[in-house]
Amino acid sequence: MAESETGKMRAVEIAEPGGPDVLRLVERDIPRLGPTDVLIRVAAAGVNRPDIFQREGKYPPPSGVTDIPGLEVAGEVVAVGDDVVSLRTGENVMALVAGGGYAEYCAAPAGSCLKIPQGFSTIDAAAVPETFFTVWANVFESGRLLKDETFLVHGGGSGIGTAAVQMVKALGGRPYATARGPNKCAAVEALGAIRCLDSTTHDFVNEMRELTEGRGVDVILDMLGGDYTNRNLQILAFEGRLVQIATLLGARTEINMSMIMQKRLTITGSTLRSRPDFEKTRIARSILERVMPHMEDGTVRPVIHMTFPLEAAGKAHTQLEEGNSIGKIVLIV
Repeated sequence: MAESETGKMRAVEIAEPGGPDVLRLVERDIPRLGPTDVLIRVAAAGVNRPDIFQREGKYPPPSGVTDIPGLEVAGEVVAVGDDVVSLRTGENVMALVAGGGYAEYCAAPAGSCLKIPQGFSTIDAAAVPETFFTVWANVFESGRLLKDETFLVHGGGSGIGTAAVQMVKALGGRPYATARGPNKCAAVEALGAIRCLDSTTHDFVNEMRELTEGRGVDVILDMLGGDYTNRNLQILAFEGRLVQIATLLGARTEINMSMIMQKRLTITGSTLRSRPDFEKTRIARSILERVMPHMEDGTVRPVIHMTFPLEAAGKAHTQLEEGNSIGKIVLIV
């Protein structure tokens, strides 16, 4: 446990709420471990939109969690807590964390760690936990997507979108998507989407009605909210499910309750970061059993758009905010 007790590390902190320039490289103490944690020497860390919200002061870390941003890492286990039996030092893992990823060392609950799949680099692995855990929990658990059901994700070119399309296809669903611009749409279709609609030129309501021959969509995964909400409800099939995981276009809207009653629709949503460790452990086990085989045979893997060194975290945030990336942005530590 020596490495977790003493020593310093490089880390990126948020000097104050603001733009990408408030991210600064500092020296911090190496994290101390709880009895069920492991200490990871971080090789790479994923960059996600919640990191931007935290930087802007809109998404504070849960109580007791470090203020260092970063929700997913990959690297080598260098110390384990007294109660950890599932992992050993020297093993390479990817981990979902509630914070602390933008650093040379990160403490992670052992239950939220998965061994890096065969054929994955640490950069690939660092792009998995936040997005793949989110998709599993929301599409397959909350959304209850079944084999042969129709699925639509908005923001198909994002890290969430590219993961969702691949996972749904691999597990027998029928994935569709929307994305901004023809280049993103082509990339999403190459990943397995039956059709990706350009949201800058197409009305997805009319298009999806035609594509489903009037039946509608069984499950929609939405990160936009706002005026998309009622449009989503219009194209849901009978007993369809709308799963909301972000509200980039606004958290408030008016909806037609009679439509929900008549079609027996379900509207649900969630956040991942604040879930207790036992829930994240359960999700990790489901990923291990249901998704990992598809990762190892090459049919499902994260799309890496660009990498940046740890000290350029601000540039990584700028790249993500510009909205031109396809897939994930990763920091190399």
